[in-house]
Amino acid sequence: MADNIVHPVLARIEGAPEGTDGISLFLVPKFWVNDDGSLGDFNDVICTGVEEKMGLHSNATCSLTLGENGKCRGLLLGEKNKGMRVMFKMMNAARLAVGLQGLGFASSSYLNALDYARKRVQGRSLIDFQDKSAPPVPIIQHPDVKRMLLSMKAFTEGARSLIYYISFLEDICQVSTDEEEKKRLQGVIDFLIPISKGYVTDRCFETCSTGVQVFGGYGYIKEYPQERLLRDCRITQIYEGTNGIQAMDLLGRKLGQDNGAPIKNIGAEIMKVVELAQKEEQTAPLCDLMGKALYMLNKSAKHIGKNAASLRVMFAFAHATPFMEVVGDVTMAWMLLWRAVIAAQKINAGAKKKELAFLEGQLKSAEYFIANVLPGTLGKMQGLLALNGAAVEIQDASFGGK
Repeated sequence: MADNIVHPVLARIEGAPEGTDGISLFLVPKFWVNDDGSLGDFNDVICTGVEEKMGLHSNATCSLTLGENGKCRGLLLGEKNKGMRVMFKMMNAARLAVGLQGLGFASSSYLNALDYARKRVQGRSLIDFQDKSAPPVPIIQHPDVKRMLLSMKAFTEGARSLIYYISFLEDICQVSTDEEEKKRLQGVIDFLIPISKGYVTDRCFETCSTGVQVFGGYGYIKEYPQERLLRDCRITQIYEGTNGIQAMDLLGRKLGQDNGAPIKNIGAEIMKVVELAQKEEQTAPLCDLMGKALYMLNKSAKHIGKNAASLRVMFAFAHATPFMEVVGDVTMAWMLLWRAVIAAQKINAGAKKKELAFLEGQLKSAEYFIANVLPGTLGKMQGLLALNGAAVEIQDASFGGK
């Protein structure tokens, strides 16, 4: 499909330090290029197989052997032993892109499910379930289907706002001349990267699974796109560092960055939204639970951060993923409450009739998430404070098997 392919390859120069400190980055072409631009010698880069994947069948990946016949060469890119630094610069951008990719899957699954639920007629309304003469209704009128759709709606809206917010901060960093402000914003971006990649893609996969459920049996067959979206979405939890790695990055690097300034700055931004929400009749009732969640998040973050820097480090990192989940839940609640505040302001200022359904939908997304998801988040935070050690203390043999 291409005359030539140039592979960026991480490799170790002979005599380099052990570990990641000794890894360099090289450019390895499939064919060398002559001075006149024509293709030269083959560089001993061979594709040995194309994987049969669970999903993403239109995006082939393959196994390569480099130098099977001892004739592969590469050109050093950048400084020797500094390859990981370059890779992570690329990786952070890629992690944001993977979060966006996951959102695309989830959003597509939601819109498909919504359209199907409006058209699929099955069963009588619960209000008329004893009336055998009552006509069947679209499944969107059934409470559990509405619950599933609202959970999908709330998450995709919150995730979209989070990704837009990070992109907005990136833009400000690019044009700002205030170095202190740029440092503050970059800290917030860095802290939110594991959330926008790890937490978002975890929830995207759940959202795609819910999309299959809305379709029922039809969702499990290839006649509809839901099963493909679920399969394709699964890779986003693995791409660019598994989500367990994202959680460890959040706890091990981002939480203590600049003496905890990023999470404090995010907490201050959340409180600004809570204060605005308290001024609007529609959003004021949501503020109490939001305030409790933020208080407990700060308490949990201090507790797990302290333990991560102690002899209980293994216990702390066994809870890295639950910690990422609670940070993600509070972040989603923040984004949804922010959207709801703006919607309430527009409604109270006399929004046009054609906008009301959308604006009222924003209020319901925030209400659903904060009233139904955050209580569970508070329970997870209690687990973080307990920091149970079962996952660390269990012996390998106790897992069973051979």
